[in-house]
Amino acid sequence: MNLQECFDKWCQKLRIIPEWDVQLELIDDESWHKTGDFKIDCDDHKAILMLNVKNPKQENLEEVIVHELMHLKLYPLDQTTEALICSIFQEGTSEWDFAYRTFFHTLEATVEELTKCYLLEFGENRKLSYGRCKQMKSFNELYEGLKNLE
Repeated sequence: MNLQECFDKWCQKLRIIPEWDVQLELIDDESWHKTGDFKIDCDDHKAILMLNVKNPKQENLEEVIVHELMHLKLYPLDQTTEALICSIFQEGTSEWDFAYRTFFHTLEATVEELTKCYLLEFGENRKLSYGRCKQMKSFNELYEGLKNLE
């Protein structure tokens, strides 16, 4: 299945369309360092999913497509929560920073978990990507800096 077919399949499966007019844009640019991202026009319900085909950090681009479409699916909740945080806390305060960081960390973890569930149930390529994980330090590398605390 090519990327456009994969994208179309998941737009249907996740019921993105007909609520949204959404298109796939393949990014073939060495300098673009994200694997996937969206441009969103909420007022017109249009969106462009940008997918890095030059140097993606993830190995399974179907997983990236599902992940990004989950962000679009959850976008109204995302925007409502962000507006709520901004109306309660003053930007730049430790309270605002905590609420904002915690919300986006939780949102990303939720999107990732939903992506795995859908991919494992309905995906053509059910192999999860470990690209980001491979770039992280191992437990021993993190522990190394703590050894000299005595």
